[in-house]
Amino acid sequence: MKATQFFISTLKEAPADAEVVSHKLMMRAGMIKRLGAGIYNYMPMGLRVIRKVEGIIREEMNRAGAVELLMPVVQPAELWQETGRFDKMGPELLRVKDRHDRDFIIQPTSEEVVTDIARQELRSYKQLPKNFYHIQTKFRDERRPRFGVMRGREFTMKDAYSFDRDVDAAKRSYQAMFDAYQRIFDRFGLEYRAVAADTGAIGGEASHEFQVIAETGEDAIVYCPTSDYAANIELAEALPLQSSRAAASQSLVKTPTPGKSTCADVAQLLGLPLTQTVKSLVLASDELDDKGETIKSTVWLLLVRGDHDLNEVKAGKIEGLKGGFRFATVAEIEDHFGCKPGYLGPLGLKKPVKVVADRTVANMADFVCGANEADFHYTGANWGRDLPEPDLVADIRNVVSGDPSPDGKGVLDIQRGIEVGHVFLLGTKYSKDMNASYLDETGKPQLMVMGCYGIGVTRILGAAIEQNHDERGIIWPASIAPFTLVICPIGMDRSEEVKAAALKLHDELSALGVDVLLDDRGERPGAMFADWELVGVPHRVVLSERGLKEGQVEYQGRRDAEATKLALTDLLAHLKAKLGL
Repeated sequence: MKATQFFISTLKEAPADAEVVSHKLMMRAGMIKRLGAGIYNYMPMGLRVIRKVEGIIREEMNRAGAVELLMPVVQPAELWQETGRFDKMGPELLRVKDRHDRDFIIQPTSEEVVTDIARQELRSYKQLPKNFYHIQTKFRDERRPRFGVMRGREFTMKDAYSFDRDVDAAKRSYQAMFDAYQRIFDRFGLEYRAVAADTGAIGGEASHEFQVIAETGEDAIVYCPTSDYAANIELAEALPLQSSRAAASQSLVKTPTPGKSTCADVAQLLGLPLTQTVKSLVLASDELDDKGETIKSTVWLLLVRGDHDLNEVKAGKIEGLKGGFRFATVAEIEDHFGCKPGYLGPLGLKKPVKVVADRTVANMADFVCGANEADFHYTGANWGRDLPEPDLVADIRNVVSGDPSPDGKGVLDIQRGIEVGHVFLLGTKYSKDMNASYLDETGKPQLMVMGCYGIGVTRILGAAIEQNHDERGIIWPASIAPFTLVICPIGMDRSEEVKAAALKLHDELSALGVDVLLDDRGERPGAMFADWELVGVPHRVVLSERGLKEGQVEYQGRRDAEATKLALTDLLAHLKAKLGL
């Protein structure tokens, strides 16, 4: 292709509202243009990357036995009402009405629609297993769309849905998709990790996230460098940091701590390590009547070591908090503890609360905690002697670097990642709500066991750039670059020799199936090179009148520090080797 036949729209500076690197570079490279908050036009350069991403996904999904279909963006609300998600999903679900006042939604995902297809079309065990997928526009009404395509409202996603006769068969389908995702991300040329994850709002029995490694990632990935263990921060198991509880060696003392309301400040005042303190967090769970009004509230005291943080996802799995929780109000805290936040602890409560201790806290002795009186803390507190054993001991904290790995094969480390794919083993969550069943060998109806599998197609672009860029611009992996190679002829409009050589090379590479672009715009060399470094084309060949007279050309890979001079007669062989042809 020739540049004059294409559309190139680069900018020297990113718009002021562009935040992260990928947003800035995609805007500057002319890949996206903002239309509204979280909504973008994908310009020709960006669309070429999207189509390459989609091509790799399609090839691997088809290879794994999935069957492509296409489900609509606008979906009737009745299906979402069957599963209860029409009301439960909240304001991220964009609800609309047609001219007849009927409710519809703009799809953020398609579990309901595909389950409706399955219950109508898959009637016999002989038709199973089946996996349907599509690549389609999605919409989620984000409260604060930001970071360009990383957290936009409208985006493109590949979502697939498997249907099986039982859990064992569903696990095989899940593994087939997991393997396909690994092939997909390998082909994208991105550094990534597949990590165990919480099932979250989608629900189900098992889940893995595919995270592209990037320092700017929003997600914390926990992994063991000396084993295969990997999980996201919400799911990563935190083992107790002491195998057993030591015997008490200090007396319980009510110690003045004027104005020191945080564990860090108290530890500094008392000259003690932060690891000897215990942090108190107060939650509340509400029992509601049929009208959604609160009948009864239960107050919970969750205890973690002073240098640790509460993991709210783990807390939400505690019996009694599974139905939802909130942080207690100041009034509730004063009613149960007799004190405002900052000096709270498990000793001397005014009213009973449910006490949940993290595994590490349960094994602590001689610890420091709030005295439930302003400006005072207890030192030398011990379970059993000074206060009852906790009502429950559970893993409720975030892991930190250096924690022992749950598989016993080393210690944990943490890095940042961007979630770009997710696989779920759903079980019968949706098939039960929508009565999606098949007839088994005996003619009895059985619920289909489902899995769902998503890849954020447009998000891949942002993640790839966050991982691969420098001060000059984007560095695309070759498999998803908008063009594989660009020919930059200097003075093509003035030199017939340069023009002829450029056209000849362009045609030769095109015949070999190379996605090549000839920059025939007549730009100055500096401007031409800057454009293609910004856009991130992996390979560049420069032709000039002086070089051709000497029988030489210049080649430079996008990651190379400088160009390499080659004999013109060796160029094609060199490019074939570089491109793996």
